[in-house]
Amino acid sequence: MRSTQELRSSIDALVGGLASLKDEGKFDEPNLDGSAGDYVSFDSWEWPQGVGLYGLAQLWRQTGDARLKEMLEGWYARQLEAGLPAQNVNTTAPLLGLSLLWRGTGEDRWEAPMRDWADRILVDMPRTACGGFQHNVSDKINDDELWDDTLFMVALFLASYGQGAGRKDLVEEATLQFLVHVHYLCERETGLWFHGWTFDGNHNFARARWARGNSWISAGVLDLLELAELDGAVGRYLTWVVRAQLDKLVEFQAESGAWHTLVDDPSSYEEISATSAIGYALLKGHRLGLGPDSWKEAGLKALDATLANIGADGVVGNVSYGTRMGHDLQFYRDIPIQPTGYGQSMAILLLVEALNIAKEA
Repeated sequence: MRSTQELRSSIDALVGGLASLKDEGKFDEPNLDGSAGDYVSFDSWEWPQGVGLYGLAQLWRQTGDARLKEMLEGWYARQLEAGLPAQNVNTTAPLLGLSLLWRGTGEDRWEAPMRDWADRILVDMPRTACGGFQHNVSDKINDDELWDDTLFMVALFLASYGQGAGRKDLVEEATLQFLVHVHYLCERETGLWFHGWTFDGNHNFARARWARGNSWISAGVLDLLELAELDGAVGRYLTWVVRAQLDKLVEFQAESGAWHTLVDDPSSYEEISATSAIGYALLKGHRLGLGPDSWKEAGLKALDATLANIGADGVVGNVSYGTRMGHDLQFYRDIPIQPTGYGQSMAILLLVEALNIAKEA
């Protein structure tokens, strides 16, 4: 087990690495409104940055570090002054970190944009036939599709803000989204999750057991249980869902401690954002008494794999770029490697959870 000092040093490096991320023009992905899509630079309002901000907010929550608070407040103040982009699944992601900042400070200036955004989600966000949010993003309309990503990008924000604002309607909506996605995306034979579902033909596309998608769920369910008060039966049900998933994920962990980008395909490359988030879920789940000691052992192996992939500049390597819906498994094997905000964030979450163990040692 790494020492508290070593973990804190690595966390500081990760924060610096996150703030330094810049779009170098490697990917040309214009948005539907004609604006340039930037899914790398820290100072852009999109989902990778949103997940990165969530990691910072959770770190601030754990440590109370005034520098992190200042960093978060500065980022959100600049973005709100500039004006927010059009609403979709992915542009909702940055509001999750803002909800934690607001819940921690109680400052009124942060609530109005969240309240407006949440109200518009309930009324305007397109839904599939079952009431699940259709996974529309800044550069593509995904008609009749459910993706596991949606839960982390939208449902966690509704749950967190709803809990803080005393809005039971928002917490219930978040709960509905988790239940709907469990029905269509969770493979009952294994407990693993497929990347997506389409009502146009009623199928799971390539039936890809995509590692980062699975990590959105394992980390997301455990965080949902922490961020909001759920009805007893729902909480018990989702706990069972994540237990079954994590038990199966442990079986597919590589010797290095990582997971392959396709969980059940050792020919696909090892991917570190998923490894970090799954490791985080395993350590957190064990701490909460939801799983056996094998979860802690696997989580610590994931920690070693993650630390081995943090460069001298604090940037996490071997992170796959944003992944669209694949219609065959080769698509996932071919996703390029690119440092991202979510790669930094998931590593931060894992290391913060590891601090809990180091403090007990």
